[in-house]
Amino acid sequence: MRKLQPHSGAGLKKLRLRADGGARGNPGPAAIGVVIEDEDGMRLRTFHRYIGRATNNQAEYQALIDGLKAIEEWKPDGLDVFLDSKLVVEQINGRWRVKEPELQELHRQALELLHPFGDSYSVKHVDRSQNKGADKLVNMALDERGKG
Repeated sequence: MRKLQPHSGAGLKKLRLRADGGARGNPGPAAIGVVIEDEDGMRLRTFHRYIGRATNNQAEYQALIDGLKAIEEWKPDGLDVFLDSKLVVEQINGRWRVKEPELQELHRQALELLHPFGDSYSVKHVDRSQNKGADKLVNMALDERGKG
């Protein structure tokens, strides 16, 4: 897929970030997949990458972080984030504590990247079936790594 480059002052009102992370084994070989869409659902960018050995939850957080970093260049007015990890959604929204030491730094990084949006963002849990694009990218990254 062609990467659409943002231009300054593009005036994007709102973007959607669909992110997923997964590991084969827990922990095990892990990867992330990210889909960035405009508010009408048009795909602006997709990417995936192998992240090494990690837990499922570490991979989910890394997908969120990488997606948020990618969105920075567009400077949208608002952001809707969709994740199929209930744990990450509840922790980011402050409803669940982050008990696992290996997730605390990832949680901090994600909140720091969300901070510039103020009240203009949401992080929502969706069923895996509603996050198929990002999930497919995770599996592509893991399959590519397995062949190399």
